[in-house]
Amino acid sequence: MTRIVRILITSLPIAILSLCGVMSGAEAQLIGDTPPGLPAFNVTGSEDGTSTYSLSLQILALMTALTVLPSLVLGMTSFTRIIIVLSILRQAMGTQQTPPNQVLVAIALFLTFFIMAPTFTQLNDMALSPYMEGTMPMETALSDGTNIMKDFLVQNTRVTDLVMFTEMAGDTTYEDPKDVPLTVLLPAFITSELKTAFQIGFLLFLPFLVIDMVIASILMSLGMMMLSPMLVALPFKLLLFVLVDGWAMTVGSLVATYAGS
Repeated sequence: MTRIVRILITSLPIAILSLCGVMSGAEAQLIGDTPPGLPAFNVTGSEDGTSTYSLSLQILALMTALTVLPSLVLGMTSFTRIIIVLSILRQAMGTQQTPPNQVLVAIALFLTFFIMAPTFTQLNDMALSPYMEGTMPMETALSDGTNIMKDFLVQNTRVTDLVMFTEMAGDTTYEDPKDVPLTVLLPAFITSELKTAFQIGFLLFLPFLVIDMVIASILMSLGMMMLSPMLVALPFKLLLFVLVDGWAMTVGSLVATYAGS
């Protein structure tokens, strides 16, 4: 039994190398004109300067894109600002887990799709559709799509944040949004989104804080110190929020904060 296991362990690297297509030059000549290296990961150049990627590389790129997609949704869209504002609003109202996290994420996603619709439409018309139809090479489609996203990011990033990360990277000022590298633009955009979200959250918190202070003062004057002010203030907060149509005001204000939305 031990000998069989030893034989399997010894032959395992050889089997893996055979499956990957790693072979010597003499073996390649016996089989045919197989290119050296890993045949499953080949890039073939054409006469017009474009490159053709093997199916394995295309699948690898697709799986990588699906893995990075959640980070892109969080970091390159309006999702961050919306979810932070909604979370602060729920905390200011004192409703604990109402609306639940799943509902807040769903609202943030739908609002993100609404805000990003013009950018996504332009991205589909100018980059994705031509590439899928075969009229545009992948490198050009990727470059055009990146430039479209850069326009949105630059428009919604504070100049001070962009200048700060530009100086930290040791670069000079950029004449065009397309010249800004993503390594500088993405952290500047995230920092700007966090600052804007907390500013909006502060403004939303003020009226509910006033209600808490008024209710606490009334209860203190009545000698009801054992009664929780948050419990008494909750119905008044909900009533105020409903009377002023708070959800429409909050959602409308969030959408209006984005340029070109």
